Amino acid sequence: MTEKLLQYLWNYKVFKHFDFRDLEGNPVEIIHSGKWNKNAGPDFLDAKIKIKNIILAGHIELHVRSSDWIFHEHSQDPNYRNIILHVVYQQDAEIPEFSKMNIPTLELKEHIDAHIIGTYEKLINGDQFIACENMITKEKIPINFHEGNILKKLEEKSVEFDHSLLQSKNNFEAVLFQSLAYSFGLKVNALIFKQIAESIDYSIINKIRLNPLQLEALLFGIAGWLENPLDGQMEIWKREFEFVAAKFDIHPLRLHPKFLRLRPANFPTIRLSQLADLYFIHQNLFSKIMGAKNSEELYDIFRPVKASGYWDFHFNFGTISKMQPKTLSKEFINLIILNTVLPLKYAYHRYHHEETADEIIEFYKNMPAEKNTITESWKKLGLSVINAMESQSLIYHYNHTCEPKNCLACGIGFKLLKE
Repeated sequence: MTEKLLQYLWNYKVFKHFDFRDLEGNPVEIIHSGKWNKNAGPDFLDAKIKIKNIILAGHIELHVRSSDWIFHEHSQDPNYRNIILHVVYQQDAEIPEFSKMNIPTLELKEHIDAHIIGTYEKLINGDQFIACENMITKEKIPINFHEGNILKKLEEKSVEFDHSLLQSKNNFEAVLFQSLAYSFGLKVNALIFKQIAESIDYSIINKIRLNPLQLEALLFGIAGWLENPLDGQMEIWKREFEFVAAKFDIHPLRLHPKFLRLRPANFPTIRLSQLADLYFIHQNLFSKIMGAKNSEELYDIFRPVKASGYWDFHFNFGTISKMQPKTLSKEFINLIILNTVLPLKYAYHRYHHEETADEIIEFYKNMPAEKNTITESWKKLGLSVINAMESQSLIYHYNHTCEPKNCLACGIGFKLLKE
């Protein structure tokens, strides 16, 4: 038994029987079990009970053992002065102040099915891909499970965008640029790429986006790659960067993206060049993204993007490679749309108090599912992963609920425990 499980059972009233009596044998009627408090202070607030024909209103504190009240030093905390009931799984010590203040103690050990405790321990102590993989079936997935996860993810991303909007003075185009830079950096360079984007006043991007040479040079210069040119093209980029930096008073910030453990197609040189090309091709990129009505229109925005001509024969500076145009793969476009474009579309409409949740969900439903170790592991358990809504939902659920073994916050876990 854990305190977290005890709180869960109390909140959802998962008991064998409800003929509660305090330690003195007095019947205890729970009129209202209280509001579960996830912050500091008593576990359940504004509860109401009836004992000895008297109705009491106040807070309820739960502990696995009654002695935990002493160990947690609640007696010294003013937040616990309005306690009307002490609920414990097991009574193991007398609390003198409760006798003086007439605070009853309710022991729950005989009211809780041992099977529930056993199921919970199996969930949190297993070392499988997910804790419930030996118990889960398709039928255990709650209705709207996937949509619920997608909406949670979108809301969380919206909060992140709110912070970025505050920093950029409500400039959604600047936030899009920073977010796209993050996506183009993939896991290895995401934060560095975002730092590069944040270091540039977005008005500068708008002023030079008609000049792809300068735009590419600006990104390469801030990345710290142009200080010692290796060939003629690098000399040109260096000259353009110095011109742009002087014209717009860009401070000498040098960030250094990483190449380690990346496939050549994902080298930061290629990705930054592609990002520059995206902004050169689409002079009204934000409007096109916000106006897209389906996934095909979004694909059309990213399909023409490729690295500049120098990169047809290079993956890194100064080293010639076999001729190969560096375009965006469909898988990479999917990642950009799923992780940046759709969350930002949702946040933009939310900001303007426009209800578009159903429309965004349709985008997810009409895009292909991602393929990675997490989605493949879900498939092995017999779950369908046929579109991006399902894959994104299952990835989100694994990262936020399964991996930290937060089974008590999971709709599937709730079903398993009740059964």
